[in-house]
Amino acid sequence: MRHFRTVGARLSLALLLVVAAVLAFVYLIVTPSLEDRLIGSRQDQVAGVARQVTDYWPHRKPSETPNSLAASYSAATNTRVIFYSIDNRNPLSLSVIADKGGGGSAVATDTDPVARKAANELDSTRGVVARGERRYAEAAEPTPDRNYVVLVSNSIEDSLGSVELVKHRLAISALFALAAALLLGYLGARLFARRIRRLEQAAERIASGKFDEPIVDTSPDELGQLARAFDRMRERLAGLERARREFIANASHELRTPLFSLGGHLELLVDEDLDEKTKQEFLERMREQVDRLTKLAGELLDLSRLDAGRLRVDREPVELAQIVETLVEEFEARAQGTGHDLARDGVDGDATGLGDQQRVLQVGRALVENAIRHTPAGTRVLVSAGRNGDRVALAVEDNGPGIAPAATPHVFERFYRGDTGGRASGSGLGLAIARELAEAMHGEIDLDSEPGRTVFTFSLPAQSATSSPTLD
Repeated sequence: MRHFRTVGARLSLALLLVVAAVLAFVYLIVTPSLEDRLIGSRQDQVAGVARQVTDYWPHRKPSETPNSLAASYSAATNTRVIFYSIDNRNPLSLSVIADKGGGGSAVATDTDPVARKAANELDSTRGVVARGERRYAEAAEPTPDRNYVVLVSNSIEDSLGSVELVKHRLAISALFALAAALLLGYLGARLFARRIRRLEQAAERIASGKFDEPIVDTSPDELGQLARAFDRMRERLAGLERARREFIANASHELRTPLFSLGGHLELLVDEDLDEKTKQEFLERMREQVDRLTKLAGELLDLSRLDAGRLRVDREPVELAQIVETLVEEFEARAQGTGHDLARDGVDGDATGLGDQQRVLQVGRALVENAIRHTPAGTRVLVSAGRNGDRVALAVEDNGPGIAPAATPHVFERFYRGDTGGRASGSGLGLAIARELAEAMHGEIDLDSEPGRTVFTFSLPAQSATSSPTLD
């Protein structure tokens, strides 16, 4: 029973059962039907002869007796022709007055059921009669004067013999067909099962973390499509594995840097010879590193929630004009400290979109911070908001050196930090999180950069008159 658990064995058995079912249908349904058709055809033949005799009966010559007519039609049609006279109607009594032709018993009797039925009902009758070990197709017709009954008989053993021969040969052919089906089914199923085993082995390799070996199956059938789907999954998992390793390496590096800095400053603070001003400077730097660690921890937490699909995002009316005011107020002091000119520009009071108030602020902070961090002192940073049809947008524009074309495709990647002419610092997570937050709110972030001008545009669905707050 264990061998029948394999796909190959089941496919072989299925093919064998299909072939056996077809052969059984032919043997049990088609062959008996053929036998019935042959018997029916022979009955039609003798019925036609009987009808010819009775149709000719009123037109016979005086010299043509029942005996001569029986002999004539028997010879012409190779059948046995018998004339019965109806001696009495009640009770019915028949007697044979002519009997010509072979294929029947040596002596005709008045007990023939087909002849008696035709005489009793005075109507055409047909049937199959057994005489000894042989069977005959018979048809009887009363003559127009209703004094005689013509019975025509012919053996059907030759036709039945042909059917028996067909059955015998079909049985032999069935054995060969079943053997061939079993062999071919087994070979075909074995090839099919080998392809399935290769997919199983590939799945085991992927499960064990080995993504380097491609899965190749060029067949256009369902297994080939499954193999190609497996290969796409392998490539996707390989990319995710690389991203995971890079994420761990980058996160470890980002955590190590402020921790080492904190450790170094703590060791220096132990020195009793430090003056008060130097200690305050060290404490300020330590506070910066703690803030950096806190920000990094929050970003990593957001990333984990985004990856797990557990980040709650509300969809409620958000006034982008208010967001612009908040952003300018929050970053004004920092911009002055770094020598940047931060201002609001072109704020549309009708720019109300659907999103999460805090998450929209988070995206805006990431864009403004990116503009201040990666542009040199003296750069002008403009924050604006507006509406365009069914979309509203928050734009952060600067007149810095721009982003290199080679770096543009990577600015939203996690831990990517490009040198745009300013200070290449930060964790490299701000823009990546911003884009994923935007997509979670059914929005998007577009980048347009050239030397002397860089614009990040964060767009959201606009609030319509029929819009109502929903939760994602």
